[in-house]
Amino acid sequence: MIEPIRVQSTFCTKRLILRPTRKSDLGLIGLYAGDIRVSGHTRSIPHPLPPGAAEAFIEQTQNPARIEDVWVLDGSDFGLDEVLGVIGLKRLDRRQGELGYWLAPAYWGVGLAREAVGTLIGANPQASTTLFAEVFQENARSAKLLTDMGFSYLGEAESYCVARQTTVASWTYLRKMT
Repeated sequence: MIEPIRVQSTFCTKRLILRPTRKSDLGLIGLYAGDIRVSGHTRSIPHPLPPGAAEAFIEQTQNPARIEDVWVLDGSDFGLDEVLGVIGLKRLDRRQGELGYWLAPAYWGVGLAREAVGTLIGANPQASTTLFAEVFQENARSAKLLTDMGFSYLGEAESYCVARQTTVASWTYLRKMT
């Protein structure tokens, strides 16, 4: 049985604070997650984003019985936006986890996702022994980020993308933490 996570830490990087979501994130999360350039690279974000979806997401991330921790990439202390994207670790059984993230398109290609992923790997807040991650095959930058962060390629698969309403070819990765 997977034990729910109740307390969530905050982490600081050179340009970001990774912090739990808060209700004030609603507008920017809705704006960015509603962008097809973001939702189209995820399995679960619909497009167009239905009314109330961002609010439901925030409520879910704040639920003490959640099995996934989600952090906002907050750049406000460094002259950037308060919400630049989100990163999450979903707890799986046997001390395994699944990493997922998205970044606002205005911040693609400047190393912020790398900074966030590296910070969570280093902190290993769920004491995972293994992390999994998946990217759609057309997202070569995310695939490179994962391999640069020590993830090993496991194989090809297909995942359903809600935003596109179709299956999309994906690559699966694994990283041993201990």
